[in-house]
Amino acid sequence: MGRLSRYLFLLRVFIHAGGYKRAEFLRAKHYFRAQGEHCYLQPWNFGTEPHLISFGSNVHVASNVTFINHDITCMMFNYMDKGHRYRLRQGKINIGDNVFIGSNSTILYDVNIGNNAIIGAGSLVNKDIPSGTVAAGVPAKVIGNFEDYRKKLIKDDKE
Repeated sequence: MGRLSRYLFLLRVFIHAGGYKRAEFLRAKHYFRAQGEHCYLQPWNFGTEPHLISFGSNVHVASNVTFINHDITCMMFNYMDKGHRYRLRQGKINIGDNVFIGSNSTILYDVNIGNNAIIGAGSLVNKDIPSGTVAAGVPAKVIGNFEDYRKKLIKDDKE
């Protein structure tokens, strides 16, 4: 995708107000490697390699979440060493079904977030997050259980 066509595409993404409409637009365009149904995608910029990102169904991503599919330190080292010995490191990001990712989180490459998972706001996900967990922090660590959190929300609603 050329620079102008990329900017025009991002403008069209930005125009789609609301995370559900934006997600459906991106799904119809096959923007990601895979995208399930009923997603809510608040961010409008998914980096330069969205084809390396896959979302399951019922994934909700809050604002200002950053997806980083590559490490460009090789460019710095290649310049330092006056050669092209270092290879660009990049990888996939896989997000399972029924996942919430909180605002201002960063998801790095070669990461899998399992099904039924919650990522707390401001987290740095640099390793796999198992299914059925709640994770938060820098770096993100498992701090709870998905079903326990779900039961707590139901209990709080009844009080």
